[in-house]
Amino acid sequence: MPSETMSHFRYRLRRDGNAAMSWFREMWLRRWFRWLGYLIGVGLLALILGWIVFARNLPSVDQLRDYEPPLPTMVRDGEGKPVHSYARERRVQLEYSEYPPLLVRAYLAAEDRTFFEHGGIDYPGIVSAIITNLTNSGRPIGASTITQQVAKNLLLTNEVSYTRKIREAILAKRIEAALTKEQILELYLNEIPLGRRSFGVQAAARAYFDKDVDQLALHEMAFLAILPKAPETYGRARNADKAMARRNFVLSEMFRNGWITAAQRDAAQAMPLGLSETGNKAVAQVGGYYMEEVRRQLIDQFGETPDDGPLSVYGGGLWVRTAYDSKMQEAATAALRRGLVRYDTGKGWSGPIARIEADEQWKSRLASSFIGIDYDNWRVAAVLSKSAGEARIGFANGDIGRLPAGAASMGYRKTGGSAFSAMRPGDLIAVKATAPGVYQLRNIPEVSGGMVVESPHSGRIYAMQGGFDVRLSPFNRATQAERQPGSTIKPFVYATALDNGMTPATLIVDGPFCVYQGASLGNKCFRNYGGAGGSGEHTMRWGLEQSRNLMTVRTASQVGMEPIVETIKTMGIGQHEPYLSTALGAGTTTVERMTNAFSMLANHGRELKPRLIDYAQDRRGKVIFPKNWRPCDGCNMKDWDGRPMPRFAPSGKQLMDPLTAYQVVHMLEGVVQRGTAVRLRDLGVPLFGKTGTTTGPKDVWFVGGSPDVVAGVYVGFDQPRNMGGYAQGGSLAAPIFKDFFLGALTDAPPVPFIAPKGIRMVRIDRQSGRRVYGSWPGTDPKAAIIWEAFKPESEPRRTIREEEIKPVKTPKRQDVPVQQGNGRRTDADFLDDRGGII
Repeated sequence: MPSETMSHFRYRLRRDGNAAMSWFREMWLRRWFRWLGYLIGVGLLALILGWIVFARNLPSVDQLRDYEPPLPTMVRDGEGKPVHSYARERRVQLEYSEYPPLLVRAYLAAEDRTFFEHGGIDYPGIVSAIITNLTNSGRPIGASTITQQVAKNLLLTNEVSYTRKIREAILAKRIEAALTKEQILELYLNEIPLGRRSFGVQAAARAYFDKDVDQLALHEMAFLAILPKAPETYGRARNADKAMARRNFVLSEMFRNGWITAAQRDAAQAMPLGLSETGNKAVAQVGGYYMEEVRRQLIDQFGETPDDGPLSVYGGGLWVRTAYDSKMQEAATAALRRGLVRYDTGKGWSGPIARIEADEQWKSRLASSFIGIDYDNWRVAAVLSKSAGEARIGFANGDIGRLPAGAASMGYRKTGGSAFSAMRPGDLIAVKATAPGVYQLRNIPEVSGGMVVESPHSGRIYAMQGGFDVRLSPFNRATQAERQPGSTIKPFVYATALDNGMTPATLIVDGPFCVYQGASLGNKCFRNYGGAGGSGEHTMRWGLEQSRNLMTVRTASQVGMEPIVETIKTMGIGQHEPYLSTALGAGTTTVERMTNAFSMLANHGRELKPRLIDYAQDRRGKVIFPKNWRPCDGCNMKDWDGRPMPRFAPSGKQLMDPLTAYQVVHMLEGVVQRGTAVRLRDLGVPLFGKTGTTTGPKDVWFVGGSPDVVAGVYVGFDQPRNMGGYAQGGSLAAPIFKDFFLGALTDAPPVPFIAPKGIRMVRIDRQSGRRVYGSWPGTDPKAAIIWEAFKPESEPRRTIREEEIKPVKTPKRQDVPVQQGNGRRTDADFLDDRGGII
């Protein structure tokens, strides 16, 4: 084609996309289309911004499927009964099926009537709430569904803002998509805060009515259903009218929805609120030093708060089985307190327990001090003001009383004046009512002490008291106070001697004993308690029964202190230095360790680990402590299968020769029958034990017991100082044990101490240790002939010498009892003096 002809043609390249673009350009020229595009763009931008502002970083709903709320730790006693809980919030987790249907409907009537119909957001309810808020000038109302409340309580904060409400709504839709309605209700009923530190309906049922949810009456269910709106308002007695009106409204709503009959509604509306003032009685909340020590051990093992791990004490929902025995604990607590008060009586007022500001806030200050007493109806009061004739005092519950000057006339031991004149406003004091509104001053003993009661078969600790009251002093003197054991260490000195060839009948000189300590120090001479001199040659048994220091230190010198301190260490008493004074109790130990050592003596020298906790389970029942715990197969069978009864094999290492351990126990029975603990003889049951009195005396001890129960007790000042010459283990500590025994063990059948295989019981003369023929031991504890325990081939040999066959007359006593005061000292007083270290 000629070129001039082609110049008249035009070519256009066309693609399919250009048609769509062309169409869009043509439509964009129209105004309505442009506005539509603007609206779509703004909507998309709003969605993006909304996601960034509200939905971005929202918590995952998936965590609710395996949600485990923080639960308190429950403690059970030796019989499995709940006795204490460690909780900062009351919580009990139940399954949805465990909640009564009528209780669930009460909450639906009060909170979300259409719960089973909506998808997480109640749109009609929102519109109704908006209209109500616009037409009323009162407090705005909300329209949160139960699902939204779950989202707020478990996944969000309590911040009051529209942002939180929008986030709450988004989460509610997600929760509805992830969980069933029943699962949502279960979370709600277990977690909703309902006042009185209660979270969840079961905890609230216990806090307000002391009932479980399946025991609630209809009017009680309706009351619990009103609490989510304002628990701190409706749960207080002064707002009873408001609570009644709201409760009756819920009952009316239940009737309107066809969930109850008119008769049920009317009967429930006629009922009073009936709130419990004491709260949950299902758990005794025994508290005290025992439970505080359990708490310390659990915290060391698992941590305190949920931040420390999933098994924490205050969040892990642990179930803890202890050896706690309520009868023994009550007896030990009462016995120790009475012993402390008995020692303190007549010494004057020791001063205020503590001090607070006596201003208008005194009541809250006193309550927040957590100081209290549960002894003999004593109460802690704050001195609010004082005039010449009386003081005005107040209590933590708001009560006001009078303390006449004559009721506080005891001397003030620090200045010598009267206690009333020494009191100042703000002092916290102990008082006891003598008439309505009138009180008398009481004194908290300045002296203190500790006591432990243990099983010599297992090491389980039945009872523990670490002072007068844990609310006055949390320091546990049973486990934390390191004190000199005094003569209670002597059985282990003699045990070492028995392992090194000596016998209970070995003669030891009770006479002067001095040790050269070098040119600069010269001789160190030991003495018996009270400065008594020697009394000649006696058997080892007599030396232990009468707690003769000179015989003990002479034995230690002969055996050597290295094996003695090794025995003390092996028996778990402590790491002591190999000095002769250690043989008289110059080292330190605790009541718990010393009680356990005596328990191992009664256990034939086999190792025991003192324990308060038998085992701990997680919230699902799995045993998590101790790690080596094993179930007893067949122990929980419903019916006997005809096979032998399951028996536990002896546990623990053999720390001491069982023959040696029994020989020591047998000699310690003599301490009770005719020695320094003779005060216990009239209990009339087989007992062993040892008193102890340290230099000063600064500490007095008794450790001992029966074949089934061993107890240890010490009394002394927290800052050790002289207790007075009359304070001795036999006169102060042993009576505390006796008081405990009478309160806890009088019903126990008398059980003799069982000798291990190999022990040979031989008749000997108690004074000379010689073997006796032709005569038999009598029932008199002071009889000349007794049965003595010997190891094989160690008993006295037969003889044909007449003077060694016949019983030897008791020699005349060589040491004269020391006169004290205006009266003559008795034999019992003489025996009580024979213990301790000088």
